[in-house]
Amino acid sequence: MSKNLYVGNLAWSSTEQEVRNAFEAFGEVTSVKLIEDRETGRPRGFGFVEMSNDSEAQEAINALNGQDLGGRNIKVNEAKPRTERPRW
Repeated sequence: MSKNLYVGNLAWSSTEQEVRNAFEAFGEVTSVKLIEDRETGRPRGFGFVEMSNDSEAQEAINALNGQDLGGRNIKVNEAKPRTERPRW
């Protein structure tokens, strides 16, 4: 069962490859997606990492949460399911 992780407080200069490299130290990474602003295309400072193994994902959370990546202390935790938000 794969686990989806939220990664926040990323430096805008962070790349998907940098994030992948950090998480691959703890196990197999199946995908990395950094979120960009729809209008400007600029990074929004957060993203998601999917790992194939729950225990490896938990190890990555424990090791990387609060650690420096690209000059910023990143936040790492289990991603919560997306809820539908009303469009105004």
